[in-house]
Amino acid sequence: MTLAPAAASDLESACCSPLAREPISAAAATELAGCLKALADPTRLRLLSLIQAHEDGEACVCDLTAPVGLTQPTVSHHLKVLLDAGLVTRSRRGTWAYYRAVPERLASLAAIISTPQPV
Repeated sequence: MTLAPAAASDLESACCSPLAREPISAAAATELAGCLKALADPTRLRLLSLIQAHEDGEACVCDLTAPVGLTQPTVSHHLKVLLDAGLVTRSRRGTWAYYRAVPERLASLAAIISTPQPV
C-alpha cells in the first residue's frame, strides 16, 4: 500500500475527530484500514515494537531477523509493508537499511480510534 497524498491528508485531518465523535470520510476510512491492516500482522507488530525498544529507537534489519525468527528477505518484506503504511522510515547505510518508527503517524492512529473524553 502506498500513501497517496490526498489519502494521507485525509487521515491527518481525521485525527482531529475520533471515530466515536463523528464519521470519517470514505478516503480516510480506506487509508485508516490500510494502516490497521499493516499493524494487524503479529510479526509486523513485533517488528514495530522491536524498533521502538531498540537503542535510539532505530534498528537495522540485521538486528531484527533473529528476534522474530525469520529470514532477512521475509523481515524486509514486513518492514516494507510498515514503510508503505507510513509507520516507519528507512535510511540506508552501506548495504544495510535502518528503520525508525514515525511517532506522529502512530499518534494520529491512536487519536482516530480513541474515545473522546466527556467535556
